[in-house]
Amino acid sequence: MNGYTYLLFVKHYDSVTRVMYYAHSTANPDKSCWQLLIVHLQNVADISSAFADRFDAGDLAYAGGLLHDIGKYSIEFQRRLEGANIRVDHSTAGAREARALYNRHLSRLLEYIITGHHGGLLNYGSSESGLEERLANKYLPDYSAYREEISVPDLTHFRLELCPTTKKRGFSIAFFTRMLYSCLVDADSLDTESFADPRSAHARGHYESFENLSKKLDDYMDSLHSKAEDTAINRYRREIYEQCRAMASLPQQIFSLTVPTGGGKTLSSMAFALDHLRHHNLERIFYVIPYTSIIEQNAATFRKIFGDRNVLEHHSNFDPGAIVDDDVGSVEHFLRLSAENWDMPIVVTTNVQFFESLFSNRRSRCRKIHNLARSVIILDEAQMLPTEYLMPCLQALSELVRNYGSTVVICTATQPKLGDLLDSDLRPVEIMRSPAELYEAFRRVRVTDLGHLSDEELSARLKEHRQVLCIVNTRAHAQHLHAALSKHEKCFHLSARMCPVHRRKQLGEIRRLLREGADCRVVSTQLIEAGVNIDFPVVYRAIAGVDSIAQAAGRCNREGKIERGDVYIFRSTERYGQATSWQRMTAEIGRMVIDTNEDPLSLQAVEAYFQKLYSYEGEDGLDKKGIITLFEKRAHDLAFPFEDAGWKFSIIEQATKDLIIPYGEEGRSLLKDLRASDKPWKYARRLQGYTISIYPDEFKELERANLIDLLDERFYVLNDMSKYSEEIGLASRKDNESEKSLLIV
Repeated sequence: MNGYTYLLFVKHYDSVTRVMYYAHSTANPDKSCWQLLIVHLQNVADISSAFADRFDAGDLAYAGGLLHDIGKYSIEFQRRLEGANIRVDHSTAGAREARALYNRHLSRLLEYIITGHHGGLLNYGSSESGLEERLANKYLPDYSAYREEISVPDLTHFRLELCPTTKKRGFSIAFFTRMLYSCLVDADSLDTESFADPRSAHARGHYESFENLSKKLDDYMDSLHSKAEDTAINRYRREIYEQCRAMASLPQQIFSLTVPTGGGKTLSSMAFALDHLRHHNLERIFYVIPYTSIIEQNAATFRKIFGDRNVLEHHSNFDPGAIVDDDVGSVEHFLRLSAENWDMPIVVTTNVQFFESLFSNRRSRCRKIHNLARSVIILDEAQMLPTEYLMPCLQALSELVRNYGSTVVICTATQPKLGDLLDSDLRPVEIMRSPAELYEAFRRVRVTDLGHLSDEELSARLKEHRQVLCIVNTRAHAQHLHAALSKHEKCFHLSARMCPVHRRKQLGEIRRLLREGADCRVVSTQLIEAGVNIDFPVVYRAIAGVDSIAQAAGRCNREGKIERGDVYIFRSTERYGQATSWQRMTAEIGRMVIDTNEDPLSLQAVEAYFQKLYSYEGEDGLDKKGIITLFEKRAHDLAFPFEDAGWKFSIIEQATKDLIIPYGEEGRSLLKDLRASDKPWKYARRLQGYTISIYPDEFKELERANLIDLLDERFYVLNDMSKYSEEIGLASRKDNESEKSLLIV
């Protein structure tokens, strides 16, 4: 046997000597506290089966759980646990056995999830790393001893009952495979954690019941309504809330919730979700939001109502260590555990986290998605779904509703025309009785099209207003316009080239001036449209898509202090005012809608805009990477390219690099402490407020100019603050860079 003798641990049971096989080891050499392999396999099978029972696949998941680690029955793997420096493939054996035991279709599903339970779901493909090549030619040590301990379940009775949407059979089966995979890898992780880290395992769960959470929301809303003045707007807000609760008893399906800005849709949609969940005995609520600036506001509100231990905020900028529960202190460990598999009652996350997890092939990302089954999923600001991935996103949502017992609520002030892109039986049912009436009730602005304006003409107009916000499409335009205005009077600038601490400082000063009625002129990129709570009497917006114009209008007369605020649309004649090709296209469609609608923000105009946009893009443009086609090409053979799809589905197309700005006294002090610390990683959260994102080519230019210091092999710091100004932040290198890709993380 490869030139050396293997020693196995032997125990005596009922006068029968048995070789003991282990799944996981400890530092104890006598193996008395090692985890028996049969115990691990049985535990994973049971847990995985319980997860998959929610979508009628418990028996198949059970088989996957029993087979996933049978490669550990090899002598070689047992020697590895004892400390031998050898590599052993233990993930392929179960897939080979599944192929021998079950029919072609069932075995193929098990083959994917078992071979991928550590490294990720494989392409079926013919490459060396593909599933078929691995099963056919990979050398495996003898693992046949599993037959002495494992009774493989009979699956002849099992039938895969899926209802695919039209001509999407391959997508449906691939989606099921990924959900089954999620059940297996989460079960595997949980049982391993229970053995290796009992403290973490014990920390999981302990959530309040949804009955208690519903009562908390009832109490909060009763207090809110009792303190509200008896105005027409507040009466409409209460009516919106009551309509949401009344509609919650309807059957599970896709709903739309069209509520104007200021109508209280966040809490009303949560009330619908809680009542709907209890009515249909569902298990979780997911609140999916496009921008981190919005998610932080909403998650903070939900934590205030429901408590820190019942709400998970999960996105790239969130640090669980920043949340402190008054009763139990830091809940950092608890929240980090829940972020691994989304097992909390209420999960607030981003489009990026949500949809990229649904299309990923990686264990860590897929682990959580089985918990989407039998849940209420609220998509806030649904018009911000990435257009180039719109069809795959809608297809995934359709799968969750059709086959996994979930309900989806498409929640927005400007409802996109999504119904025409869904199968007829999945067309959204509107929760509000009269969205048009609500639009008129909450209408706070009038929109005027000014046509073409040069910066000289635009500047002259802006100077005429004491308080005005101007939103343009490019950073370069914002900088040029700001410079022109600043020659004569105080003007503020906002863009993603300013670190968050700097932007918050600027916004604080802007809000103070607005409250005091003082002069306040602001030039901004579309960054300010991403959930920034600010209120100007007048807003100018460079021509854009109607959805962006509506977002800009949300910064005008937001509090209804005047009868109508003014929103002016203009077309810049400056070369640096020209946006990206995508923005030019949406702006042209927006122009057509503005030219043909007296009120370009009306529900009819918004519907016409999205109808034109989706028609212009066509089905190929709404799935630019061909994600759906990938799963249909060889659907008959269940030959799916999971790796390729995971790589192609990337909402943020171009990777960015984080650059820390030593802004202000506190920023400089923080970096000084970082340099002196033996635990610099502890500063990661606090440094986020001083971080901007830049594109890799610009980052390389700064590196070549020796303008960046590297600390602890992970923190990149701007070392020359002459390149960063109080007025505009880091100077833009390009004239045509868009903000949008940096906003959705």
